[in-house]
Amino acid sequence: MESYENQKFCQSCAMPLTSDELYGTNADGSINEDYCIYCFKDGEFTSDMSMEEMMNFCIEKMVEVHPEIDKEEASKMMGEVFPKLKRWAND
Repeated sequence: MESYENQKFCQSCAMPLTSDELYGTNADGSINEDYCIYCFKDGEFTSDMSMEEMMNFCIEKMVEVHPEIDKEEASKMMGEVFPKLKRWAND
């Protein structure tokens, strides 16, 4: 069983940040350890979407990557995780 104890996740889309190449970048080009390259680049979010829009986008990706998980299960998981992520916690 995989351990997620020390695993970092993007604080916008919840993608596991499994390597340095997946980290987003700050305005000065340094690594941003909170967000992935798909959500955060050069100190800014790459898209202006609501938490619900991000969840819907990620549900499709999760089902694609994990065929053993159906949309309903992915939606339930994200509904529990997303409100706790830094980007969405204050919404």
